[in-house]
Amino acid sequence: MTVVLAGVGADSTNLGALAPLYDDGRFEYVPIPEKTRETAETETLGSWELRAGDGVAADLTTRITPQPVHDGSETVAGDALESWPLHRDPNFAALTYGEHRTSGYVSRLRALEPGDVVGFYAGLRRPDGDRAHRYLIGYFTVDEVAVVGPEMPPAERESILASHPENAHAKRAQNGDLYLEKPVVIVDGREPGGLFERDPIRLSDYYVKPGNERAQYYLREEIDAEWNVRAGGENMMYKPAYRCALTGSSFRDLIGVPGARTAAERDRWNPGRPRQP
Repeated sequence: MTVVLAGVGADSTNLGALAPLYDDGRFEYVPIPEKTRETAETETLGSWELRAGDGVAADLTTRITPQPVHDGSETVAGDALESWPLHRDPNFAALTYGEHRTSGYVSRLRALEPGDVVGFYAGLRRPDGDRAHRYLIGYFTVDEVAVVGPEMPPAERESILASHPENAHAKRAQNGDLYLEKPVVIVDGREPGGLFERDPIRLSDYYVKPGNERAQYYLREEIDAEWNVRAGGENMMYKPAYRCALTGSSFRDLIGVPGARTAAERDRWNPGRPRQP
């Protein structure tokens, strides 16, 4: 049994900003901007309402440079920014997640089995200017894993995509053709799972490692040990995919169930934070 932790969400490379983490423990989940307008996704930067703050996702930035629109040279701002679609991945409402990154993501996700867990972490920043960190923001229990690739017969590929209509990768496929023609792993989930209401779990530390000249983000040692991390490395600068040798039930016992996490479960991984009811 396995838990895979995947780095997701808007950040400085795609939105030009990180989603906020508020002093009361509430936070925002903002999906990355889509790389193309050619998608069936209806959520946009202008329609995505912030959960705890005022406004919408578009209020967090002034411009984006979608990739690979015009080889990354096109800047989207103003009204065009508000209407730009989101790559809603993961979709916590539908409990579905897709991935085509080959840096450990496809191989680790495609090995998941029903009952395993896929967890999601994102960069969050406190409004008062404290250093940003990587935080676990939610997870879901794996129900089904499907792999779709450009080498498949078109009818088979279209059938798989059609059976996952809420997945962001299926939404941006055009006539059954995958975006960038890369293999995609689609992970559909089931409960227990979802987006945390508050108190995401900080996964990173920021320090200068002996022998280095500059500080970097590293996986917290207590997370590495207690979650039995077996793959992904310690450096968190580039959102690696982590594989943890835990059962789904063991992970849920450590973390709690989204929507029903106790104060003790929330405080266990974030010591020193104000306790919330």
